[in-house]
Amino acid sequence: MTDIPWEPPLAGSETEHLLGALDRMRTTFRWKADGLDEAGLSARLGPSTLTLGGLLKHLALVEDYKIATRFFGEPLTGWDDLDPDDEDSEFTSAVNDEPGSLYARYDDAVARCRARLDAALADGGLDQLAAAPLPDGSRFSLRRIVVDLVEEYGRHTGHADLLREAVDGRTGEDPPAGWRPVSGHYAFHG
Repeated sequence: MTDIPWEPPLAGSETEHLLGALDRMRTTFRWKADGLDEAGLSARLGPSTLTLGGLLKHLALVEDYKIATRFFGEPLTGWDDLDPDDEDSEFTSAVNDEPGSLYARYDDAVARCRARLDAALADGGLDQLAAAPLPDGSRFSLRRIVVDLVEEYGRHTGHADLLREAVDGRTGEDPPAGWRPVSGHYAFHG
């Protein structure tokens, strides 16, 4: 299945299945957003302000936040362009970003998250607890954070399905076999 590197294992461990599901969702989302210009990345449906560009930027932020900040307890860096008074700033500010910078930001965030997640898994597996406690002292497990990432992608890949179909008619559950991005530098895991 070398022409379908995003396909999860048919029979693997819990970790392999969770990471496989996450990478399949990442790849499907990236395929839905791939190869668009400013108009395509800014297209909206009806009264919604949601765009594929906004989703690229939002999911890049989620990738950085969930592992670096939520799990490792590190401050979020590289996001100085967001308005701290606007909780939807990554969505709304994406219309001002060049397509190349949106794709690069997303692709780089996924690569950083994968590397950090691989390191965390090698250092203790899914059961280990986050470095940073919540205000009540409880801590997220790495398993919970990975499941949250899968859930986040599930929600937003559905949005991307609708937005991309409205832009140029692209539909489908998964990229076609052999797909490679035409924009940015997205790399498959493995």
